[in-house]
Amino acid sequence: MTKPFRGTFTVMVTAFDSAGRLDLEAQARFTDWQVREGIHGLIPLGSTGEFLSLTPEERKAVAKCVIDTVAGRVPVLVGAGAEWTQDVIDNVAMAEELGADGTMIIPPFYSTPTWDELIHHFRCIGDAATRPIMIYNNPATANVDLTPPLVAELSRLPNVDYIKESTMDVTRIRDILDMCDGRMTVFGGIMGFESFVEGAEGWVAVGSNILPAALAKLFNLTADDKDYDAARALYREVLPIIRLVAGHRYVSGSKAALALIDQPMGPPRAPRLPLPDSEMRDVTQALASVGLLPDTDA
Repeated sequence: MTKPFRGTFTVMVTAFDSAGRLDLEAQARFTDWQVREGIHGLIPLGSTGEFLSLTPEERKAVAKCVIDTVAGRVPVLVGAGAEWTQDVIDNVAMAEELGADGTMIIPPFYSTPTWDELIHHFRCIGDAATRPIMIYNNPATANVDLTPPLVAELSRLPNVDYIKESTMDVTRIRDILDMCDGRMTVFGGIMGFESFVEGAEGWVAVGSNILPAALAKLFNLTADDKDYDAARALYREVLPIIRLVAGHRYVSGSKAALALIDQPMGPPRAPRLPLPDSEMRDVTQALASVGLLPDTDA
């Protein structure tokens, strides 16, 4: 039986070289660094991993690189979202064949499926899967809202065991846990610390691309130690990084910061652009505030 997923999971950036080609050497180096820093799990091919800007062959290469580099040290969930149900099923099969511990799946993000269509979509996927699925609720990007009553229905489907709840409403965690009666494990998305307090068993984090050790510790302090004072103090320390990679900067800001701390992962792919010079001061200030760069304002 698969060990339950728990903790801070980095939704990973994807490495490209200066010419925009996939850089698997950098991807492997970054993956190993994340594990050595103490991250609890890794998720390649999410939105932060620019999965929509990769060919099928490239997605498979990234998934294989991360899974092989991790070598069982932490769980790996592979992003498998797509617009067509059969494409998702194929992505799940690919991930499982490579040895992924599970998959993360955003709903179809263009067709705005109805309640019944979403249940049919995830039933087909769950029936085909052999490992746990984390559904991903992000209404801002998917144009679909997996509300707690809908999540309760989805939790009855085969292998649909986890949700990344990525709205700003942490009361949804309370409601999902109440309505699902133990069938669904919740991970926070945007809200980490607040989600742990409400009972989330994990966090799919962007900021842990930059601060894997600190954001893993934030989970441990809150969920395991119940040391809320220490957790809140750490949360305040890392907020500049969380804010840096919020909104439109989740890819470009992460990559700009990684380049400055000797973990270069290359530029984003079009239509995304590298962070403009006018915003680089925000990056250096955020990194300085958490001790990753000298404070030039001191």
